[in-house]
Amino acid sequence: MGEPFENSEAWKSARMLTNLVYEQCRRGTLAKDFGLRDQLQRAAVSVMNNIAEGWESLHAAEKRQAYNIARRSCGEVRSMSYVLIDNHFITEAEQGELLTLCVQSGKLISGLIRSLGDR
Repeated sequence: MGEPFENSEAWKSARMLTNLVYEQCRRGTLAKDFGLRDQLQRAAVSVMNNIAEGWESLHAAEKRQAYNIARRSCGEVRSMSYVLIDNHFITEAEQGELLTLCVQSGKLISGLIRSLGDR
């Protein structure tokens, strides 16, 4: 058996992203915008869970599919960060932190996809 997904840098980065999203969603007016808050939290959790799902899969095609979903969810969180900043739910510094973690997670997920090669 290989390394557990919890040791994966991609999963650790996604966990940090998810924790940051949850922290931001507990504060201020965002806590009361249930639709946006729930969508944002679901997207962040999707990044984490799809990395774990892909990691645990035995089939390369399933791994690739799960990692691609994780990467798309990263993009969703990144896109929603602009809704957050445009509507004054978070500061520019907070958006910067969110964007940095989205980009970092996305790059690490891309590395997982590349590691599959043509399998």
